[in-house]
Amino acid sequence: MSVTTRREGSVGYVEIDNAPVNAIGLSVRSGLQQAVDWAERENLERVIVSGKGGMFAAGADAKEFDSAPVEPHLPDVLNAIEDSYVPWIAAIEGVALGGGAEIALACPMRIMAPKARIGFPEVTLGVIPGAGGTQRLPRLIGLSNALNAVTGGKPLNAQTALKMGLVQAVKSEPVEAAFMVNSEALVTIVPVSELPEPAIDLEVLNTARKTVNTKQAGQIAPLRAIEVMEAGLSLPFREGLALERQAFLELRSSDQAKALRHIFFAERAAKTPSNIIAEPVVPEHIAVVGGGTMGSGIAYAVLNAGFRVTVLETDSEGVKRARENVEKVVEASLKRGLIDENKANERRALFSASTNYADVSDATLAIEAAFESMAVKCQVFAALEQSLPAGAIIASNTSYLDINEIADSLSDPARVIGLHFFAPAHIMKLLEIVRGNKTSDIAITTAFALAKRLRKVPVVVGVCDGFVGNRILARYREAADTLLIDGSTPWEIDEAMVEFGYAMGPYAAQDLSGLDIAHANRRRQDATRDPARRYIPIADRMVELGKLGRKTGAGWYRYPGGNGRVEDPVVADLGIEEAHFAGIERVEYSADEIRERLTLAMINEASDILHEGIAQSAADIDLVTVFGYGFPRWRGGLMHYADTLGAKEIVSRLTRLGNEDAIAWKISPLLSHCSENGIPLCDVG
Repeated sequence: MSVTTRREGSVGYVEIDNAPVNAIGLSVRSGLQQAVDWAERENLERVIVSGKGGMFAAGADAKEFDSAPVEPHLPDVLNAIEDSYVPWIAAIEGVALGGGAEIALACPMRIMAPKARIGFPEVTLGVIPGAGGTQRLPRLIGLSNALNAVTGGKPLNAQTALKMGLVQAVKSEPVEAAFMVNSEALVTIVPVSELPEPAIDLEVLNTARKTVNTKQAGQIAPLRAIEVMEAGLSLPFREGLALERQAFLELRSSDQAKALRHIFFAERAAKTPSNIIAEPVVPEHIAVVGGGTMGSGIAYAVLNAGFRVTVLETDSEGVKRARENVEKVVEASLKRGLIDENKANERRALFSASTNYADVSDATLAIEAAFESMAVKCQVFAALEQSLPAGAIIASNTSYLDINEIADSLSDPARVIGLHFFAPAHIMKLLEIVRGNKTSDIAITTAFALAKRLRKVPVVVGVCDGFVGNRILARYREAADTLLIDGSTPWEIDEAMVEFGYAMGPYAAQDLSGLDIAHANRRRQDATRDPARRYIPIADRMVELGKLGRKTGAGWYRYPGGNGRVEDPVVADLGIEEAHFAGIERVEYSADEIRERLTLAMINEASDILHEGIAQSAADIDLVTVFGYGFPRWRGGLMHYADTLGAKEIVSRLTRLGNEDAIAWKISPLLSHCSENGIPLCDVG
């Protein structure tokens, strides 16, 4: 059963039992409704509701969102709990999220465990609370706090919830604490729905809208939540509930909600492939080679997971730099309140830096983050092979280089794998796991186990230049540079993609990373570049002029005094100048045309990647583009977005663009196949 009941004296115990996260599906709703009736029949003094397995309830079962609602509906169940003459107490352990938090709000008393969390993350799935969250919460904790909790979607810890008045107590054993509650005091608690609604505060509401438009641009649900909460302030409670329910049902069938559910389930499915059953290596000591920005970020990510870490460098200056870089990240985490001084000292105690490979002789995992040179990496791998135990896994963080070539330089290539982190490595969630031709299953399972410890989203990719993410990025930038020489400016292109949902456009992003990085990669590709393929030299001219981005104060934009960016007429003139040299008659592109060309370029490249088997599924490409490259999550990832257009329509548009440049816009065989057979891209792989 999904909900169990038992009686001890005059106290009833109701336990939600729907592993693994106690999702509130039909069986749980029915069980709770039956529990209300049971408690009243038994004439109990109180009911204590909790969740089995140290988890209260992690929200509604999102799998039901694609079907019509089935009774009993959660709002009706919660109204029955709140209206019952038998008072309920929510004993919260683990998490109470979404519908789980709404169950708690329907109870007159709520007690949390110290490490529990409670929140309303519905907007992250494109919906709003649908069982009273938008109506009960403002009455309980005030309008401003409620707006922040619902539109932000971030769970609250126990102490914050207590301070806000969301819960009445924080106790180490919430079920036992609920049993000890004074019965006379319990029956005097006013139900949340009967509390007075807060006054309409236009300043608070406008601030909330401004925050959403800035931080969640393009997303519908957060703004709809504000609208419903504002309306509820001047409506009777039950009318407010009806308005909320209507908005919830409308939103859950929206394109954005479907896209967000897609990426939610894709992320949950990012686990070790079922056909791989090897036991992973369980490292206690991890070596990281290279203490630069990337290496120190990787080291800190590993320290956060509780591993002992040694960073290896080539000389004493490198060791000093590595220590300083890691300490900078520690200090930044302290400043942001992500860790306290005790946690900072724990990380410092686990960290060391050295030039001596003998210091990692007991490490069973090494991650190389050295200079992006095949010769350098092969030299590092040879040193690691000599120093590490025979069963140790050796990983490269290379962004582009051939893992197979690196592996073949060792006597045992099976132990080599790619672990492509994204900068900053301790923050970005994506981890591309690059499987070489000879990579062992043990190396794969070890990589997935590490990703889980680091709280990364792991995606297995094959070997090619740039793997999945950087290969799509390269085509994105190539298409942008073509627009740049043919008639647009960097800021017009950036603005169009920000309107699409990116946090920043391709040129602002390149200024952040540095134009010299992309320039070095282009030089690496010079020998193998198709001479028939159009090459745009504007970025090379930028490097020649020393315009390398933010770090030099000027790139595609100027950064006067380090205070924000401004458009640079010199860059606009470069585009005009290079077009003149190439004999190009420039044209004006609309924002829609810019977006079309850039998204189609990425979709076509991604389809080739899937066709070649570099990515295992379209969903994996969606994870890479969302978690590694800023593709708007609320569009579901690149391939999910492609399916909203349809393969037939994409092929038609690519055919038109192919009349301009048959090489750059050559249609992927996979797209042609899907178009001819009516197959969605997300069904491939």
